[in-house]
Amino acid sequence: MPKPVSRPHSEYSLDALQLLGQLVREGRLAKALTTTELATRAGISRALLQRIERGDPNCAIGAVFETAAICGVALFEPDQRLLAVNLARHSEKMALLPKSVRASKRELNDDF
Repeated sequence: MPKPVSRPHSEYSLDALQLLGQLVREGRLAKALTTTELATRAGISRALLQRIERGDPNCAIGAVFETAAICGVALFEPDQRLLAVNLARHSEKMALLPKSVRASKRELNDDF
C-alpha cells in the first residue's frame, strides 16, 4: 500500500497543534491519568494519544477534541451552556450566508 502524501502545514498551525498537545499532556498529568487510562477513556489507542500530545497534525480532530475535553482543556467555551448558545447564534448566522461561492473570474493580485 502506498504511503499517503503529507500535505504542508503552516508554521502557525504546527505551533498551535504543539501547544494544544502540551495542554492535553499538562491536563492529563494534573488529573494524574496515565496514557493508558486517558486513551481508554477517550476510546483511542495509546499511540494516538502520544501523537496528540506531540502535536502531530495528522491526528483525527474528533480524537484531539475528545482528549482535550477529558483533560479539561477549554477549546472554545469552558461552560457547556455558553458553547451551546454560541453554536446556536453561529448557526443562525450561517443560515444567512450563501450555500456556496463561485470562483472569481478576475485575476487576484497578491502583491502588496
